[in-house]
Formats: sequence, structure tokens, C-alpha cells
Amino acid sequence: MIMNRHARPSTDAMLEDLRTLVEVESPSRDLDAIHASAAAVAAVIEERLGGQAVLIDGPVGPHVHWSGGGSPQVLVLGHHDTVFPLGTLERRPFRVEDGRVLGPGVFDMLGGLVQAIHGLSALDDLTGVEILVTADEEVGSASSRALIEERARACGHVLVFEGAADGGGLKTARKGCGTFEVCVTGRASHAGLEPEAGVNALVEAAHQVVAIQALSRPEIGTTVSPTVASAGTSDNVIPAQATVWVDVRVESNEEKDRVEAAFAGLTPRLEGAALTVRGGVNRPPMPESASRALFELARELQPGIEGVAVGGGSDGNFTGALGIPTLDGLGAVGGGAHADHEFLLVDTMEERANLVTGLVEAIRNRRTA
Repeated sequence: MIMNRHARPSTDAMLEDLRTLVEVESPSRDLDAIHASAAAVAAVIEERLGGQAVLIDGPVGPHVHWSGGGSPQVLVLGHHDTVFPLGTLERRPFRVEDGRVLGPGVFDMLGGLVQAIHGLSALDDLTGVEILVTADEEVGSASSRALIEERARACGHVLVFEGAADGGGLKTARKGCGTFEVCVTGRASHAGLEPEAGVNALVEAAHQVVAIQALSRPEIGTTVSPTVASAGTSDNVIPAQATVWVDVRVESNEEKDRVEAAFAGLTPRLEGAALTVRGGVNRPPMPESASRALFELARELQPGIEGVAVGGGSDGNFTGALGIPTLDGLGAVGGGAHADHEFLLVDTMEERANLVTGLVEAIRNRRTA
């Protein structure tokens, strides 16, 4: 059991820790950068909360796990990898201007991590609290999913510190999401001398794009969107290869199954063409039912706070799909995730940290009542 020694959250202290984390750049899959970032996150946790943060190594770098001891009751979940390549910090350094914090990763999601840590630091007793900060959320969480689900089952409640919805709303439901890769194999030939001898992979890909787009059912929340395509080697060669990448978002497991079956059933339109389909909906939908009880607790603590269903995915999809009470969007209030104008609103930091304190206290009190 860890008895805390810190006072209520301070904006200045949070900004100090946020600067520390932002200035250790952490692009996904860059092992050296991710190791340095994990060490920095662990050091901030230990400095503010005491105890020891354990680095759990994986193929894409270390995840950070910390426990306040005792019987686990609530999991604070986040990630320390970011989407920005090394060198972004030189172009967009950490700074505070006109009430905004700017810099790579301040909104998604280093600001949320810092607010969570400082919110926990206001608790006298950290028994039952766990923190898990993963290294691969931005690239699908393949190496962390099993660990996330294990700790979520053990704790029974999950608080996810992804950035807030517009206006500071909490994220009470998320679509399932995933990516499919459709690879077309045709046969090359000279486009001028004997085009009929070839099998045009680009034309076949065009047929498939039309069929794939038709899988969308936006009226029930399903979007199937071809987003990237490549084909051909030269303007006078019938292309032998083409690839199409497709983004998929669904609100139900039934739609997940329908769309995955449809991709598995794609067939070529041109004689001699062949298809290979990879991928799937790797993040299941997070239903509103998973967040309902925790959202009501949050509204008791901050009357008027809104709950929003969103299309983007997070690690909360995994825990919510298991039926474990999960509340997302508890992190930074700001915007511009994955963009150059990413920002965090300074004057919201203490309020969000205080919400962490109140939620953890309320969860533990209800578990022991």
C-alpha cells in the first residue's frame, strides 16, 4: 500500500512534467525513442506517486506498469507513443502561448497522462489503483492488447486518458475500427504493343473499390472507406500489381462480422486476376453500456459534463467490449490530435486532474460499500 505525500494538483507542476515528457520524442516503432519515453514516464510516476514503475518489454518497446498495492480496483490506462517522427520537436517545440500548451503529443495523449498522475497524487491512499501506459496504441496495440485486457479484468474499472471530445466531453462509446489491405495480382504487358496480353491490376482494383465502397451503411454507423491505393510501374506498362487500403468503422459486432465476411468473399472481375485480402476490425466496438455507470459518477462530480459517442478507436475499445466498465476521453481538453496545430487548454488542467481524484475515490467507495 502506498500512502501519498503530495498536495492537490498544481498547473505549474503539471506543465513541468508535461514538458519533460514532450521533450522526449516517442514515435511508435522507434525502439530507442520508445525506451527513452518509457523511462521518462516511469520517472514522473515514481516522483509524483512513489513506489516503483515496472517496464514491461515488448517487440515495439516497453509498456509502463505501476501499482498502488492491495486488491486492484481501478486501471488508469494510457499510451506514451505518438504519431510524430523524430525531429518534430525542433520544428514545434514545447511552449505555452495564449492559454494553450503546444507541442507534439500534448493532446494525444501526454497531457492526459500528466493530469491522471497528478490527480492520483491528491489521494491520501493509492491502494487498489494501477496505471498502465502502453507503447503501441497508435499502431494498433498488437503487443499490449493481452496485457490491457488482463489488467482490466483484474481491476474491474478502466479510466482511459485519451484526449477529451470537443468542448471537454467524455467519450462514452466508440466505433470498432480496422484496416483492410486488398492486393491485386494481374499480368504485365506492353501497353502499346499488346495490351490485350496483360491483366490490368489497376482496372481490377477499380472494380474492387466500387464493390468495397458499397459495403458502407452510414445510416447504422458503418463506414467503409478506401483511403490509399497504389499501382503500376510505368506509364507504358499494363500494371501487374495494385494495392488498396480501406478504413472501416462499425458500431456493432454484427456489422463487424458482416464487413469482415464481405472482404473475405471478394472475387476478381477480370479473368486472370487474383486477390489477397489482409486485415480486419482489430478494435471491437465500445458500447455505451460499458461507460454508463462511470459516466454517471463523473456527472455527479462535474454536473453538466457531456458524454459523446465517437468514431475513433482507442484501447478503451478492448476493455469496453469485454463488458468491463470503461470511461474514455478523460484526458486533455484541447484539439488537433495528429496535426501540427495540436494543443491543450491550460485552464482546464486542474479541473481534469480533480476529476481523476474524485472518480477513483468514488469507485473505491462503491466497491467497499
